[in-house]
Amino acid sequence: MKSICFQSVGEVATRAIADPVVEAEHEAIVRVSLAGLCGSDLHPFFGRESGLDAGTVMGHEFVGHIVEVGPSVKTLKVGDRVCSPFTTNCGSCFYCLSGISSRCERGALFGWRSDDHGLHGGQAEYVKVPLADGTLVRIGDEIDDPTALLLGDNLTTGYFGAKLACDHTSAESDTFAVIGCGTVGLLAVMLLRQMGAKRVIAHDPNPARLAMAERFGAECCGDASAFASHILDRTSSRGADAVLEFVGLPEAQRLAYEVIRPGGTMSVIGCHCTPHFAFSPAESYDKNLTYRTGRCPARSLMSELLETGWLGSLDLSWCVTHRYSLDESVKAYDVFANRRDHCIKAAIDCST
Repeated sequence: MKSICFQSVGEVATRAIADPVVEAEHEAIVRVSLAGLCGSDLHPFFGRESGLDAGTVMGHEFVGHIVEVGPSVKTLKVGDRVCSPFTTNCGSCFYCLSGISSRCERGALFGWRSDDHGLHGGQAEYVKVPLADGTLVRIGDEIDDPTALLLGDNLTTGYFGAKLACDHTSAESDTFAVIGCGTVGLLAVMLLRQMGAKRVIAHDPNPARLAMAERFGAECCGDASAFASHILDRTSSRGADAVLEFVGLPEAQRLAYEVIRPGGTMSVIGCHCTPHFAFSPAESYDKNLTYRTGRCPARSLMSELLETGWLGSLDLSWCVTHRYSLDESVKAYDVFANRRDHCIKAAIDCST
């Protein structure tokens, strides 16, 4: 089959590898129709994370149809149209039952193999899914491929960030600051508004992204100093009640600390790879800061989001701006990684 494989830092390639087959009774094989490129894919691509084996099939966002199931798979059958969270989930361990499926005792991340162990990803014609019953979500024809793709990662992650912020604040009366308006940050702005937030102030240095955030009802600032000043002006110099940080870099973490009020909640969804915080424990203590973070429990929240009925009312057509074939892997990663051509999110049509 054709697949997009990691070669080395800054390099991917379209390669032919063997088709996956069911080897364990709980596995399923999915023929992929659409796969996503995610900001998390860029950590190994840029070398911010190390250890990924050369030849690993990239990607942890995919939608498709089941073509084979193992004998113990009970809730799914061949022909079912499914989407997937970015990790496998057993559905029955303490963490899955507690709503923290991202910490499943048997879970693994798609698109990450190290020392010949781990899972290949979904940027391929076919993908093997262990623990299929607990991992895959059956979807109907009313949900198109791009929306289903978002449900497995970006949309649930934005929802997770908004929930972490809103749990300790009042959506209708408080000020929410959003740092980082990539796909997940923009979805969080939409969801905050859906949850009743009256004031959302967003920051990103990319003017096109800020224009999207403004379209969704956020007040926007591209300059970090102006962003901080605007928040102080709008909050009687207190600072934001909650800050959602989606970047994962030290400067963003520091900015989040600077604009949050004493007693505020920091919802940190950006994946930080540096070994140290950009603010000290003493500074956190001095602000009575609530710091909330962690990998999104996507599988737990996929069902919750479907139950809200929001997928039918949210306009998500803006998210996937660029689509490529598997043969265009180098171009796809170049455009997405370097934000060329006003790219918000790129996807791979794996069936063409």
